[in-house]
This record gives sequence, C-alpha cells and structure tokens, in this order.
Amino acid sequence: MQVFTIHQRPNALTPDRDAVVIREGFCWPAFFFGPFWALAHRMWFVFMGIFALLVLMAIVETALRVDPATYSVITLGVAVIIGFGGNDWRRAALATRGWQMQGLSAAPDRDAALRRFFDLHPEAAGVTSPSPGF
Repeated sequence: MQVFTIHQRPNALTPDRDAVVIREGFCWPAFFFGPFWALAHRMWFVFMGIFALLVLMAIVETALRVDPATYSVITLGVAVIIGFGGNDWRRAALATRGWQMQGLSAAPDRDAALRRFFDLHPEAAGVTSPSPGF
C-alpha cells in the first residue's frame, strides 16, 4: 500500500475530476527528469531553481576542473535531493495556487486512492446524503 494526499480546487464543479492525487515519498520522475518534471507540473520557480543550480554546477565544474567521477557523484546527489523534495514541492505549488489538501488515502495506486477517499468522505465529492424521514 502507498499513501497519497488528495488535493482539491475550492468550488470545483466536479470535485472528483478536479482532484490531484500525490504520492508520499520519493518522486522518481523528479529524480530522472528534474527541470522537465517541474515544467510539466507548471512549477516555474522550482524549474528556475533546478535549472540555475545545474548551470551553476556546470560553471563550477569547468572553472575548478573537477574530476568527472566527482562531478557525477555530485550530480547524483543533487538528483536524489530533487527526488526526495519533488512531491513536497508539488504540494506547496498547489497550495500557493489555492488548492486545498483534503486528506490522506492509502491504496495500491492513484485511482484506487481517489476512489477510496471519496467513498470514505462523500462530502468532499459533493455528494449529499438524503435527509432522514423523507
């Protein structure tokens, strides 16, 4: 089982379709694709930070004539940091855009996590239960 956070846009017309499900833990796409991953999720400041860091690393590597093995280890370390921070940065970007974290869900995949969350919290899906006695 994996743990996911469920984020919704306030006042969405279709809450189940306007939900973003983000897995807790390490983000492999951010690890492998760093700046491109940030662009794909419209995180412009994260993209600029990662890109600036990579350019700075290349400049320092050229200026100091760093050994290629050392540069590779440093690049791998930066990629690991990006992988560990990726999902948290994505949550923060959603929060700055006004999305609200509705809760957590544990499931084998994203679809099951969203389904399970709405099953347990029907009010988040905009479903109202019929009033008793009518």
